[in-house]
This record gives sequence, C-alpha cells and structure tokens, in this order.
Amino acid sequence: MFLHIDCNSYFASCEVATRPGLEGKPVVVANDNEAGGGVILALTPEAKALGLKRGIPLFKVRSLLRLNNVEICPVDHKKYRRISRQIMDAVKQQDIVLDFVQYSVDEFFGSLPIEEPDEVRRYVRQVMEMITSTTHIPVSCGCSQSYTLAKVATHYAKHYKGYHGICVLTPEKRRKALSMLDISDVWGIGRKNQKKLIEQGIRTAQDFADCDERLVQNLFSVTGVRTWQELRGIPCIDLSRPERQRSIMQSRTFAYMTDNIEDLRQSVRNFASSCALKLREQHSVCRTLQVFLSTNRHRDDLAQYRNSAAVRLPSPTSDTPTLTKAALAALDEVYRKGYLYKQAGVILHDISDEEGMQLDLFSAPEDERRRRLMQVADTLNKKFGDDTITLGSNTEHSSLDLPEEDD
Repeated sequence: MFLHIDCNSYFASCEVATRPGLEGKPVVVANDNEAGGGVILALTPEAKALGLKRGIPLFKVRSLLRLNNVEICPVDHKKYRRISRQIMDAVKQQDIVLDFVQYSVDEFFGSLPIEEPDEVRRYVRQVMEMITSTTHIPVSCGCSQSYTLAKVATHYAKHYKGYHGICVLTPEKRRKALSMLDISDVWGIGRKNQKKLIEQGIRTAQDFADCDERLVQNLFSVTGVRTWQELRGIPCIDLSRPERQRSIMQSRTFAYMTDNIEDLRQSVRNFASSCALKLREQHSVCRTLQVFLSTNRHRDDLAQYRNSAAVRLPSPTSDTPTLTKAALAALDEVYRKGYLYKQAGVILHDISDEEGMQLDLFSAPEDERRRRLMQVADTLNKKFGDDTITLGSNTEHSSLDLPEEDD
C-alpha cells in the first residue's frame, strides 16, 4: 500500500517547533518587507481561528495582527530544508516505510508491504509518532492503492478530525471519496486541465475516473493519462528517480532595497551555493549560469534598472567554488551604481546528467579530490545544518586551493 505524508502548515509548524514560546499562540509566516507589504504564506490553527488565510496581504490585516498579538515570522527556507531532512532521517531510521522519497520540502511518499487497513494504521501511527517526537512537526498521512489515491486520502486526513491524522482509503471507499473531491484538488490536474475537464462536464475526481480512456488521451498528455489510471487504483507513477530539473533558480525579493554591492555579492554567493547543492542532489551538472538584478518596478519615484548576464562555463560542473566564481563575475557585469535593488537571483541552464557530461577538447575533468570534498561538505551540512561547511561561497575567495596529495 502506498503512503503519503504531508506536514501540516509546515512553515508555521517549523517556527513553533524551533521557538517553544510560540506554542499555542497565533503565528503567521510571511515575506514581510520594508513597505509593510508581503503576504501570509503559512499560519497556525490559532491564527486561522482569527479568520486569517494564506495569501492575504499583510497591510490588510495589520490591525487584526496587532490586536491579537499575532507573531509574524519571516520566511527561513534553510530552516525548513533542515527540518525536512530530519523528518526523512526519522522515518528511515524506523525501517518501516519502503521506497521512502521526498517529493517536496513538506511532502513525502513511500510504501508499506501490508494491505490490512488496521495494521496499516498501526504502522503509520508509529511513523507519525516518531516524526512528532523527533521534530515536533504535526503531519497528516494517507494510504491507498496508488500515489495519487494516497494524496486523496491525506486530503481527508487533514480536513476531517475523525481520522486523527490517518486515512486509509480502501477500494470499497474509493468511489465515495472521489465523488466528494473537487477536480481542482486532484494531484496532477493544473488550472488549464481543470478548465478542459469542466468544459466536458467533469467536476469531481470520480467524474474523471469514470471517463473513457480515449477521451483522456485526446485531452491530455501522458501525465494526465497516468493521473486517470492512478485514480482507478492502477499505480503507474515512478518516484524512485525524480525527473531532472531543466533549470534551477535561487532568487530573493529583498525586504529592504539596497545599493550595497557587498550585500548583493553575499546574496549571490548564497544563491550559487544553493543551486550547486541542488545540482548535486539530482546528480547533475550545468554548463551555463545566469545572474539577474532588478530594482523595484512598483516604485515609479525611483530610477528603474533590470539586467542579467550569462556565463558559459569551460566544462559542465556542480562545483560550488566554480559556480560561485562565475556568479560573482556575472554580478560585476550587471551591477550599476545609483540604483536601489529589490531582487537578485542565480539561474542554472544547460543541465545534464553528471554521468554523461561532455567536456571541451581543451578542458580537463574536475579534480577527483574536489568532487570528494563536495560530497564531504554536503554530508556534514546535512547532518549538522546548512552552512556548517562553506566552500568558497561565503568568503572573498572565488576558488578553493587544495593541498597536493603525497605520492
């Protein structure tokens, strides 16, 4: 049986878990900025009880936030990634869930070699208790005959208290569950596809599952057909090797505008380092790196500027110091004095599998010691927290000099 684990109000839960004084209090996570803008990204049940919702601009609810002493926490993606890894480790240590994979920072999939519903609940309860005792993050779990149906089960586990966080969706209950689920809530059905389905009179997940296969093939790509099959209880999605990203971007809209080149350099270093880590996590390398800068387009009273520069690397790489050096060179090319910058970012293009990377005629393969050093740094950062080890990304040095090995 397939298992889906979804963290409840993840960003907000992470803030409460790492700041015990916030427990039981209304808390929101928001991308607050210098103008008092930004929106609410996550919130605790206590904040939801006040009528607050995700996506609400902060300026519209400032008085409500102050009146109820709502804690506003800035987004901390490094913290959320670190806790996500802790959840992965907690589940793997139990050796209960098979084929356990991380789908996103707050979602995980796996499987259980059992089918009896009561036994499934018992094992999933053990997994949940380990997660909460280790990380203090509340989660909801769904189990069923496919990944998509497991996500459907999690939907009900989240929204119906009677499930106590665990819903096992059996074939006997599937039709009723899908009949009550709006087509927009089905994993894999985007807005464009939702519009197509509504035009065909398909409004629920069960309506879609009841469709003729030829209609589904005419309306959708292979992904849509897979979703249709999964809703019918036929597992056909493979998460063991996630699809490689064609581009990787790390960017930030700054809370406060800046014209300080050193502030921008530090941000770009961090972006390049994060992009390099993502490359290595999916066993990829890139050939082109791009850096962009932008002022605040909403400030008509300020001078406007936006520019980007791309660097073609000598050979495909995922090496942090190499990518950082290229990113800083690109930043120097696009930076102009006299502007207040609101956003910056790094984008990696021309991504390929590290196993089949093609080198230029005059370029040499990356030093094996350098590869091993990257692996060691990633392992230590995963175990002890981000930035425990930094390699050229947070220093003034753009490259890393390694001692020669003894003969």
